Amino acid sequence: MGLKMNMIDSCWRTNLEWRRHRQQLSTCSVGYAGKMTNNIGNDLIHYKVTDPNDDPLTPKPGTLRYGASVIQGKVWITFQKDMNIRLMKPLLISSFTTIDGRGVNVHIANNACLMVFKATNIIIHSIRIHHCKAQAPGMVMGPNGKVIHLGPVDGDAIRLVTASKIWIDHNTLYKCEDGLLDVTRGSTNVTISNNWFREQDKVMLLGHDDG
Repeated sequence: MGLKMNMIDSCWRTNLEWRRHRQQLSTCSVGYAGKMTNNIGNDLIHYKVTDPNDDPLTPKPGTLRYGASVIQGKVWITFQKDMNIRLMKPLLISSFTTIDGRGVNVHIANNACLMVFKATNIIIHSIRIHHCKAQAPGMVMGPNGKVIHLGPVDGDAIRLVTASKIWIDHNTLYKCEDGLLDVTRGSTNVTISNNWFREQDKVMLLGHDDG
């Protein structure tokens, strides 16, 4: 008897050539986010992370921050190999970005982690995010490719702030200073599916008093 899969997994895992057809994943989402097909098309940019280093102000080509924050438009990010990435400041992800960690072991850990701030149409898939630490205010590359001032940030693995149409799937989140996943400030149309939350007191915050 074959391995039983849920509807998301069976949508893409049954294709033995999924590595050559990664964008099929965008049709597999369910729930409030709906299908993520806005993230694909002829204008899609394919970007491969080759460098685990991080510069929050002037990201270098090949780093995760360059692909997620600097490049504008539809970007599908994959990873050349297994990586341990220590972000120096929170990673602010641009709209229409997919971070696809399938096929490798990618850890984002031991300092700042991920933030979606006033952005839309984002997929975060198959990433291990852990040991995230609170961050003091400072300058950082914003989600529109421009340096901005970011206030203090709690030690969450993933924080959504006024975000929309976000799919977070098959990630492993654990051992962060604050919570693991915050969906706040009027964020809407968010699907959180097949994630493993472990070794944590506060796991998820849904909603936030804007007053």
